[in-house]
Parts: sequence; structure tokens; C-alpha cells
Amino acid sequence: AQVGQERKTTRRTHRAAETANLEKHFKGWGDVILIVDRVLRWEKPWFPAVVMGAVSFVFLLVYYLDPSVLSGVSCFVMLLCLADYLVPILALRIFSQQQQRFHEICNNLVKSRRRAVGWWHRLFALKEEKPKMYFMSMISFLAVVAWIGQQVHNLLLTYLIVTSVLLLPGLNKHGIITKYVGMGKREINKLLKLKEKKNE
Repeated sequence: AQVGQERKTTRRTHRAAETANLEKHFKGWGDVILIVDRVLRWEKPWFPAVVMGAVSFVFLLVYYLDPSVLSGVSCFVMLLCLADYLVPILALRIFSQQQQRFHEICNNLVKSRRRAVGWWHRLFALKEEKPKMYFMSMISFLAVVAWIGQQVHNLLLTYLIVTSVLLLPGLNKHGIITKYVGMGKREINKLLKLKEKKNE
């Protein structure tokens, strides 16, 4: 028990250090991150429309211009470089009043990164422990993804993925995901109970 407690304390210390480093790294972007956070969490009822409108405009622009892969990547990286240079200079510097929320965002980013690394390690652990299951799972998953990619246009598929990811924080905050997952679980339980009654 003591060893487990020590490990938890060590993990907390490492996470706190990572969060502090991330806060320091993104300090110049504090205002922008807080604004994006408010929009993605739908603090105003019209924010989902803003997200959908902005994403739709960007993808319509890409569809209209139809740039090559090299041109698209170059323009995207160029915009990132410009933003990285200009945003810290033009930032309003008012985020100090919301320092706690900024800390929470950085902490959540660190947790998400640790979860992703954890899943990656679990995948390789599965490969070592159960290679056949790993092989079949990966082949099946990649085959389904390849089939979906073949059926749906690349740009439309990317648009749907980006839109879903950007709407996810707001859906989660307002309990919409929990609501529909709960409804799905109830329906599945009803079907299972009906099957059990028929078997009896």
C-alpha cells in the first residue's frame, strides 16, 4: 500500500511539473487559449454555430482553391508560424484574471497526453502478450478504416472528423454525450432482457 501511495505521489509530482512547463510554454497564447476554450465549451448558445461556420468556411475555401498537398501543407505551416510570432505580441494580456482556468486547461492537456501514451503502451503490451489478437484486431480495424476512406471523399471525411472533434468538448460539457450513451445502454439492456425472456 505504501509503495502504491508513493507511486501516486510521484505521478502527481511529475504531472504538476509537466503542467507548469506547459503553462510556461503557452503563456503568450493564454488569451487565445481561454477564448478558444470558451467557444469549444459553448459558454454562449450561439458558439456551436460559430464553430460549424468557421470549419465549413475553411473547408469550402480548400475545396474551391483545390491546392496540391505540398501547397496546402506549406500554407498551413506558414499560417502556424505567423500565428506563433504574432499572437504573443498582439495578445491582450488579460488572462491573469483567469489563471486558474488556464492552469486547468494545461493540466487537462497533460492528462490527455498521458492517456494517449498509456494507450500506446497498452497496444504494444498486447502485441507482446497476445500477438494473434493484436494482429487480428489491427487488420480488422485498418480494413474498416480503408473501406470508409474508399466510400467517402477525403475532404468530406476530414471535415466530418474535424467538426466532430471540435464539437466534442461542448457536447461533453452540456451532458449530451452522457445522455445519448445512457439511452443507448438502456436500449441494449432492454434487448438483452427480451432475449433472456425468450430463452426462458
